[in-house]
Amino acid sequence: MAIEAGADALGLVAEMPSGPGPISDAEIAAIIPSVPPPVSTFLLTSRTRAADIANHIALTRPTTVQIVSHIEEAESRRLSELAPHVQRVQVIHVEDASALDLIPVYAPYVHAFLLDSGRPNAAHVQLGGTGKTHDWEISAAFVAASPLPVFLAGGLKPENVGAAIEKVRPFGVDLCSGVRTDGKLDRAKLKRFVKAVWSAA
Repeated sequence: MAIEAGADALGLVAEMPSGPGPISDAEIAAIIPSVPPPVSTFLLTSRTRAADIANHIALTRPTTVQIVSHIEEAESRRLSELAPHVQRVQVIHVEDASALDLIPVYAPYVHAFLLDSGRPNAAHVQLGGTGKTHDWEISAAFVAASPLPVFLAGGLKPENVGAAIEKVRPFGVDLCSGVRTDGKLDRAKLKRFVKAVWSAA
């Protein structure tokens, strides 16, 4: 459905502490070979140790791994050694302007950043799929400062993605809950979202 709507990539959500859409590793591994090029497959992993993330990659074989936790710098460096063949995207949860301090921490070891609205330090950890936006002023500053491509996520939907693109100027956009109805992907919302993205690009 997403490919038909015009998506450039599919996000395959593995086990998470919260958020909609997680599926089993077996399902992820079964879906990935059926995705036609040039559509990318993003494995969203909540694992935090390089060896565990590398094992997750080996099990599912995505083109890209999206690391949804703020992992230790040493683990990011180690993952670049263990999985050099896979594109690595580090999620940054934008809670305040300190998000910009993480650019030099991860930039040497990843291929791109993704800005989201999670709350990794909250009592109830949220690592994405919140349906909430964050401060796009901070996101725009992050894009301006980053030496790497930056994706934008967090509360995006057909009605606001155009404004988000205009404000932040990201490399790409990512979403989950904004194209769902009653927890399921909504074909009409997907099509409206993609149309809004291309209208704003």
